[in-house]
Amino acid sequence: MHPKRVTLAFMNLVEQQIAYYRARAPEYEQGLYGTDEARALIARVIDRVPPGGDVLELACGTGVWTERLAQRAATLTAVDAAPEMIDIAWRRAPHATFVVADLLTWRPPRRYDTVFFGFWLSHVPADRFADFWSLVADCLVDGGRAVFVDEHVSSAEKETWLADEVVERSLSDGSTHRIVKSYIDPPELTARLAGLGWTADVTDAGSGWVLGVAQRVQAGSRPR
Repeated sequence: MHPKRVTLAFMNLVEQQIAYYRARAPEYEQGLYGTDEARALIARVIDRVPPGGDVLELACGTGVWTERLAQRAATLTAVDAAPEMIDIAWRRAPHATFVVADLLTWRPPRRYDTVFFGFWLSHVPADRFADFWSLVADCLVDGGRAVFVDEHVSSAEKETWLADEVVERSLSDGSTHRIVKSYIDPPELTARLAGLGWTADVTDAGSGWVLGVAQRVQAGSRPR
């Protein structure tokens, strides 16, 4: 899938990724959520989130999902590493609780019925994948579910690949940034999650999107 597999010497890639999204906040939604098809897909994704209950959103961005989650949740907590993103998201969901934190180091103070993340999983480095799902497990009550949406592997060709998992993107000011990116292959992701003790339904949602629902397998219980 990637034309080059090389080792790059550069500053911490996760720090670069955070800096990129901080700078991208004012233009984040350009071309991403504006079509009728995208809005229909958003509605389908949100329908997979159980109504009511306590919801945690990871990597909330500018609040496109936060606004809709707030209409279904009893309580909503949203976490993002970019305060510029949260400033925008807060205007959309002023009653949600917002937390500025790096999701690869943050730990939850409590547990939630549902954990949601949109277009975040593909930015988790491969060597942090298991740690991230351990975090998700720590965020959920027994029987809780993770619901997520991301980009299908069929969309990978649109990127400028510098190495495996590393892409370069540009902003409107001409600046270039390196970020982590691993597009989602549903069968492969389902198998990886099974190896970590999750049962997951990961499907191609159309328009280059993937929709997933995952639940931790509890000893002596069956997934709902």
